[in-house]
Amino acid sequence: MAENSSARLLRLLALLQTYRPWSGAELADRLGVTPRTVRRDVDRLRELGYTVHAVAGVAGYRLGAGSDLPPLLLDDEEAVAVAVGLRTAAGGGVTGIEESSMRALAKLERVLPSRLRHRVQALQSMTVPMTADGPTVDPGTLTAIAAACRNHETLRFDYQAHDGDRTTRRAEPYRLVATGRRWYLVAYDLERADWRTFRLDRLTLRTPNGPRFVPRDPPADLAGYTSHAISTAPYRYRGRFTVHAPAATVAQRISPTTGAVEAVDERTCTLVCGSNSLDELALWVALIGAPFTVHEPPELAEHIRTLAIRLMEAVTPPPP
Repeated sequence: MAENSSARLLRLLALLQTYRPWSGAELADRLGVTPRTVRRDVDRLRELGYTVHAVAGVAGYRLGAGSDLPPLLLDDEEAVAVAVGLRTAAGGGVTGIEESSMRALAKLERVLPSRLRHRVQALQSMTVPMTADGPTVDPGTLTAIAAACRNHETLRFDYQAHDGDRTTRRAEPYRLVATGRRWYLVAYDLERADWRTFRLDRLTLRTPNGPRFVPRDPPADLAGYTSHAISTAPYRYRGRFTVHAPAATVAQRISPTTGAVEAVDERTCTLVCGSNSLDELALWVALIGAPFTVHEPPELAEHIRTLAIRLMEAVTPPPP
């Protein structure tokens, strides 16, 4: 009986760890017991030091934040997902997260059942990480900006632009965007009265934060706006093309950080991208492997004609 009671208590804790409110009837149905038994088990968890709140309106329960981290109860797939996520995070763009992720992964692997440990170790041994060196983001900056987004607090910060120019900015933060290699902040720039995207590794926060604000309506397509901002705005040349291929096909060949794709119809799409070199811009679009039409910049069309002659001469045998 004691073993059944202990096992049931662990199952109850696992359900409460989803941090959603559970009615007593729902918990009783999941555990196969009476609501009275659920109440006794909740009291037992409280005796063990867990904060379990009674939720008004649903006659239920929710696990509260306590002073200590409770034991995490994960099923097989959740445990593997956490292990893979920690391994991936070890190559991320946040300062110090590599060591923290590896420590957490080592702790998790020590308690994994052998069947799961073998799965995780097989994945790790057969995976070759490709991490790029570059600027990283301080985790304190990351969490401070996330809190300001949540609390609708104006941020003040120093920012270094792509050309090295440094300015002091005031902005209403809206969302953080992670592209895999970089972290970005989407915010409303108060001085420029428009939405802007800021790279977090170029940003130095000033304290304290500014006053609270009422959130504005963000750009309609936040993902598309961010893609356009980070793939086009920092560069000398802004290229706009009609690509004669479906948008889904073109999107598979480029990442959101290098170009923004928008469907025109089922067979064509618009591609917007940027570069500091006309040669690079022309060749990059040509390598997509689909016919395309140049719209801007105006000088790119003539540049492509010159480039085409140069390429033809490279494969044409000289006259005898």
